[in-house]
Formats: sequence, C-alpha cells, structure tokens
Amino acid sequence: MTAQPRLYVMGASCSGVSTLGNIVAGRLGLPHLDVDAFYWMPSDPPYSQKRPPEDRVRLIAQKQAEAEGWVLTGSFIGWGDALIRGVDLIVFLVTPTPIRLQRLDAREVERHGARIRPGGDMHDAHLAFRQWASRYDDPTFEGRNLAQHERWLEQQSAPVLRLQGERPTEELARAVIDALARLDAGSFHGFKDTVK
Repeated sequence: MTAQPRLYVMGASCSGVSTLGNIVAGRLGLPHLDVDAFYWMPSDPPYSQKRPPEDRVRLIAQKQAEAEGWVLTGSFIGWGDALIRGVDLIVFLVTPTPIRLQRLDAREVERHGARIRPGGDMHDAHLAFRQWASRYDDPTFEGRNLAQHERWLEQQSAPVLRLQGERPTEELARAVIDALARLDAGSFHGFKDTVK
C-alpha cells in the first residue's frame, strides 16, 4: 500500500457513499474527490448538463496527481476505470432501497426546497431522478444497478470491503480505517462486512 492510501467508495445513489468518503478523507487528511462534482457542468437548474467523459477523467486524474493519497467516491462504470489503477481498497456500500429513497427525499428538499415540489422548476427532474434511483435492485434496469456493480467488482484485483450502508456513519468509518490498518499489516484480503 502507498504511504497515503487510495480508496474508492461506491454504491447506489444515496447509499451514503459521499458522506462516508468525506468523513474518512477528513480523518486521514486526504482529499475527497466526488465523481458528481466532475460529472456535471455548473448549471441552473443543477445536474442538467453532463460533462464529456474524457473531460471528467482528465479533471479527476489531475486532482489525483496532486496528492499521494485520496478518497474517490461515486460511480464511473463505463467511462472511468482508469481512475482507480493502483487503488488500495474498494469500499462497497449496500443500503436498502427504502432507506436510500428516504435519504434522497431529505437531501433534495434540503438542497433545492420548493424547486422540487409540484409547480417548481425542478419537480419533473426530481421525480425522474427518484424513479431512476429506485430501480437499482432491478438487474434488467439499464441505469446503474446492483447486478452491474457486482459484475464490475468481480473483475477488480483490489480488495473489496462490503458494508451495510444503513449502519451509523461513525461505525462505517471505523470499519474502513480498520481495514486499511489490516492492509498495512498484510492481514486484509477483502471480506463481506465488518459491521454487524
């Protein structure tokens, strides 16, 4: 492992990926790079203009090159696999869909308020995003889904830490940091869940 670890935290929308990544990055003194910050162009309404994939990869890779270690969070399957070459640990959060949708609703209200309510300029986009996020468990869904993530994980050589995303974030952060310590000691090779 590098002196400063390189972590990739992934999962479904609103599974807690960005929150966990931010906390772990803060504890370890590493930059937190969230894929969404590079995926979308600045716009109003937000999240309406995608940045070209090659630009996303270039911008994230530039930020990664500025630090020895980092925590990358989000999903890039299909366009950004090069971003985790040399990653030390992949953390996969699995969170039940009803909990994710509760989090999604709360987050969107906090971020956008009346704009996502009926009559608001973001109402239709909010409903479409919620519908998209709700289909993660459906293996036939063409968007991001659990089966797709599982297939991708099977192809990775880095160890994978699977965690239950509904657990308290503090417990999850401790599990990640413990896994990194075990990697340093040579006693971690990937396991399903350290948080019961």
